[in-house]
Amino acid sequence: MSMIQTGKVDLSSTSPVETVGGNTSTFTRVTFPTPFPAGSQVVVLPLTQTFNGPQTPGIRIHDVNPQGFLIRLNEVFVNNAVKSDGTHTTETIGWLATTV
Repeated sequence: MSMIQTGKVDLSSTSPVETVGGNTSTFTRVTFPTPFPAGSQVVVLPLTQTFNGPQTPGIRIHDVNPQGFLIRLNEVFVNNAVKSDGTHTTETIGWLATTV
């Protein structure tokens, strides 16, 4: 039997783009309203709900577990010549979490 939860979080970024794998010091912890059962395999699907900044906000998710996950905005790189500075105004991110 699968279980689904939804929610939203307002995020902004005042830090440079995170390019080092595993460095989650600039991420925000989201805790599920009700933890999923222990041992559950949880998938989180995030989606930007607003369009408040002119640059494209990338969304990074990390450490998904039955209690919650880490999330941050990480502006999208255009190419090697034009890079984002990483800062971004507040956007609302909706999320759906489900077991698989």
